[in-house]
Amino acid sequence: MTKTAFIGLGVMGYPMAGHKAAKGHDVTVYNRTAQKAEKWAGEHGGNHAATPAAAAEGADVVCACVGNDDDLRSVVYGDDGILAGMKEGAIFVDHTTASADVAREIYAAAAEKGIRFIDAPVSGGQAGAENGVLTVMCGGDQAPFDEAKPVMDSYAQAVTLLGPVGSGQLCKMVNQICIAGLVQGLAEGINFGTKAGLDMKKVIDVISKGAAQSWQMENRAQTMIDDEFEFGFAVDWMRKDLGICFQESKNNGARLPVTALVDQFYAGVQAKGGNRWDTSSLLRMLTQD
Repeated sequence: MTKTAFIGLGVMGYPMAGHKAAKGHDVTVYNRTAQKAEKWAGEHGGNHAATPAAAAEGADVVCACVGNDDDLRSVVYGDDGILAGMKEGAIFVDHTTASADVAREIYAAAAEKGIRFIDAPVSGGQAGAENGVLTVMCGGDQAPFDEAKPVMDSYAQAVTLLGPVGSGQLCKMVNQICIAGLVQGLAEGINFGTKAGLDMKKVIDVISKGAAQSWQMENRAQTMIDDEFEFGFAVDWMRKDLGICFQESKNNGARLPVTALVDQFYAGVQAKGGNRWDTSSLLRMLTQD
């Protein structure tokens, strides 16, 4: 059993913290909306705290999963922040999808206090979090990674150290770039097949056994065919993530022409009111005027 904390109980953090408790770890949670933290503690038998600092106090491993760079800074710094509450030698694992720059910034700030830091964004969506089968992409030093990995294993099927701090965030950017292109290709294929008069459920059953197979096809094709999008990974979140990719591409010189195009299609989905629709809603840009 490890004494841990979890900061941020959104659609990802709530079940992730739950898996930690289910695996026997001692968990204290914090959430900006206190009622959600109280509800979590009631369901999972852990504790809840009034501030990030209070939640982190005495913990060996502190995990966070919030919205963006600014949200992360708001729970990390200050008298009530995570770093103020953590003990020397403890490990801060950040699961937020954020920039590599903020990961390096927090790594340096934590080091000044003798705290170790790992940037560890996740992939697998809400379903992956609820089922405890996330993929965790980590950046940081080997020793704290090895110590924190058993905690991360409680809600993940794969936890990998990719390199120095920031590497996890950079890997997540690659992940989102690949997803954007895959979903657009799947949307175009489904629309094309439908226009051609094919039974698309049969088509997907056939081509998912060949080279076209992907996670998106396995998990989203059927709901796309049924025009169901009120679930999953929201378009707003995807655009936030792609914005991080574009900012980083300015730093490293990488060209992202297809990603930029798909991002504009997502802007069109937002204009239709689909801010909270699943990313597979790209199909509606092809089927609706």
